Amino acid sequence: MEELAGYGNYIVSSLLTMGGIYAILTLGLNIQWGFTGLFNAGIAGFIAVGAYVFAILTKGPAAEHLGGYDLPLPLGAIAAMIVAAIIAWAIGKICIRLRSDYLAIATIGIAEILRLILKNETWATNGPRGISGVDKAFEWLPRPWGDIAFMVTILLTVLVIYLLLERAWRSPWGRLTTAIRDNEDSARAAGKDVETFRLQSFVIGAAIMGLAGAYLAQVQKFIGPDSTDPTTTTFLAWVMLIAGGSGNNRGAVLGAFLLWTVWSATQIVTGWLPQEIIVFGHPIENVPVRSTYLRIFLIGLVLQIVLQRYSAGILPETRPAVAGKSGKTGLEPGRTT
Repeated sequence: MEELAGYGNYIVSSLLTMGGIYAILTLGLNIQWGFTGLFNAGIAGFIAVGAYVFAILTKGPAAEHLGGYDLPLPLGAIAAMIVAAIIAWAIGKICIRLRSDYLAIATIGIAEILRLILKNETWATNGPRGISGVDKAFEWLPRPWGDIAFMVTILLTVLVIYLLLERAWRSPWGRLTTAIRDNEDSARAAGKDVETFRLQSFVIGAAIMGLAGAYLAQVQKFIGPDSTDPTTTTFLAWVMLIAGGSGNNRGAVLGAFLLWTVWSATQIVTGWLPQEIIVFGHPIENVPVRSTYLRIFLIGLVLQIVLQRYSAGILPETRPAVAGKSGKTGLEPGRTT
């Protein structure tokens, strides 16, 4: 019975809750890259901003860091989105005209600047020690009902964002952003303000990433410099989107849950490995610690397998403009027949 309860807790707290947070994250990235072709390699910075803003605004008085506002959790999440959007707007005004590869370099640098600021401004963020005791929604309910309610909240958030983005994708705004992605010069020649629409996509995507950061802070009950490591944020989000299908909101959600299942399951597998392995007569100690690199290998392997079989992702993008009345999907990008 205890074993079943443990598996149930793993499914609720890890697979579905964390998978939902990554689904929110990949949907935000899909607006930037899948819709508009903006190569944002600074995802970790926007998640960190959202997480810290939420933690500071919702916690009670604390001598170690800025706080004491004790705002309701929904207001803290909204504030996290607003601050992430404002920072993205400031970054976009400077960098949005850059070509995709240069934009990636710029966003990496800016994300690291944000992380260093959050790490070193001790008066506001408690520096390397981070902010602990972050409030979590529904934690006043007895377990496991509090965890289930929180999971349902995240999954409902994924559903709402998905439906809104699906409507945006099929709207004139969505068709224009994909036109900018496919041929920026043609869109500009048609009289469209390319920079404005690119900036809008960048800001909206960053706001959704800030919301994912607010949820992440609640799950971890702590936010610190290592909580938003680029390996578990930027790297994973990109792999999830590419494997699921860039430009397809369903693909972004599918890729998030699929890759997070692989990522979290490998943690269980590595725990089964022996503490010591003898290779050519020499012991290799701390194998579970070293074997965490197996997780990166497996994620890369899954990505290779998926892209070998599905070059555009498991659920590739379809064109809503050519979808027939029968409900069949449109053509894949790049196809003419």
